[in-house]
Amino acid sequence: MTAQRALVRQVGDRVRESQEALVEGLVQDIRAQIGALDQEAAARSLLEASITENVVAAINFLRQGIDPDQLEAPTAALAYARVLAQRDVPQSALIRAYRIGHQRFLDHTFALLDDLPAADRVPVCVELVRLSGQFIDLICEQVGRTYERERDRWVASRSGVRQQWVTDLLGGGPVDRAAAARALRYPLDAVHLACTLWPAARMTSFDLVAAVDDVRAHAVSALRARAALVVPTDEYEARLWLALPGPPNASASPSSSASASASASASASGYLGAPEGSPLHAAFGRPGAGLGGFRTSARQAARIREILGTRLGSGAAAAPLWVHYDQAAPVALMAGDLPAVRDFVTSTLGALAAAGAREAVLRDTLRVFLDRHRGHAATARAMSLHRNSVQYRVHRATALLPHGERDLADDFNVRAALLAVHWLGDAVLATGP
Repeated sequence: MTAQRALVRQVGDRVRESQEALVEGLVQDIRAQIGALDQEAAARSLLEASITENVVAAINFLRQGIDPDQLEAPTAALAYARVLAQRDVPQSALIRAYRIGHQRFLDHTFALLDDLPAADRVPVCVELVRLSGQFIDLICEQVGRTYERERDRWVASRSGVRQQWVTDLLGGGPVDRAAAARALRYPLDAVHLACTLWPAARMTSFDLVAAVDDVRAHAVSALRARAALVVPTDEYEARLWLALPGPPNASASPSSSASASASASASASGYLGAPEGSPLHAAFGRPGAGLGGFRTSARQAARIREILGTRLGSGAAAAPLWVHYDQAAPVALMAGDLPAVRDFVTSTLGALAAAGAREAVLRDTLRVFLDRHRGHAATARAMSLHRNSVQYRVHRATALLPHGERDLADDFNVRAALLAVHWLGDAVLATGP
C-alpha cells in the first residue's frame, strides 16, 4: 500500500468516526436548499436512509480502495430515486442533492486534515477530490438510470396517468377540468372528501392495493358516495377522493356550496370510522366543494398525515388509525415548525412537558378535563376513572405548570400545548435539562 493510499484510508477512518454529524448536517442542508425534497415524514425518512447509506458507501470507497467497476449504488438510494420518480419530483432536484452532498463531504473531510504535514496535505486533498468525484459520478449515473426507468414505467401505467392528472389538478395552475374529469372518470363538480392511506404495519404492495380497495368500498358504502378516485402517491401510500352525495351544481352560490360542504363534513365525521381490523392508517381532510374543495381537502389530509408520521416516528404511543382534520386542525396549522412548537409547549407547560410516563398521564387527564369544560364527573366517565382520581391528577398536573392555577385562568395556551403533545408526541416535549 502506497503512503498516499495509507493517508487516504486514515482520513476515511476519521470521517467514519464523525459520520453521524455529517449525515445530520447533510439532511438539514438538502431539506433547506431543495424544497422539492422537503416532504412529509415518510419521504424524509427515505431521504435520511439514502444519505446515510451513501455516506457509508463513500467512506468504504475511500478506506478499502474499491474498484470503481464494482461500485454499486446503495439500496436505499435506488429506492429513494424510484419514490421521487413516482411523485413527479424533477430528476434535477435529486442530482442537485448529490452535488450538495459531494461538496459538504469534501468540506467535512478537509477539516480533518489540519494535523497532517503540509507536504502530505495537498496530495491527499487532490486524491480525495479525485476519488470522491469518481464516486459521485458513478452513483449519480446509476441513480439517474433508476429514476428514468421508474418514471417511464409509472407514467406508462394507468396509475401513472391518473397521478399526472391529479398532479396537474393539485398544482393550482390552469387545467382542463372537463378533460381531467373524463380521464379520471370522477366528477370534479362534487363535494369532495380526500384521504391519504398508508400501511399501519409492513405489507406487500399487492396487499396494500387490496387494503386500499377495501377502504374505498367501505367509505363509498358508509357515505353513499357518488364516485371514488384512488391514486397511488407512490408504492408506500395512496390518495382517495370521495364524491359525496348532493354536490352543488355549476350555478350554486358560494354560500350554498359552503353549506353543502358543512353538511357533508358533519356526515363524514359522524359516519366514517375505521372498520374493525383495518391494516391502514387514514388521514382525512374536510369535505370541500368543487375543484377548490378537491385541492383543500387533499392538502388538509396531507397535513394530518404529516402529524401522524411525526407522532409515530417520535416513539410516542401508537396513533389512532383513522384521523379527521377537525380532530387536530390547530396542530395541523403549526406542525410545520417543530422546534417552534417545542418551544411553545415547554414554555407553556413547564415541568408538565417532561418526557416521563407520570407526566404523560397527568397531561392526558388535564387535556380531557379542559375539553370537558372542567367537569370532574364528565372526565371520569370519559377516562373510566373514579372522580377522586381525576381531582388528584388535575391538581398534580396544575401544580407542574409554570404559574400553577394562574395558567388556567385563561387556558387557551395550555389547551393548545396539550393538544400539540397529544398529536405530535415526544417530538415536542422537553429534550433534557
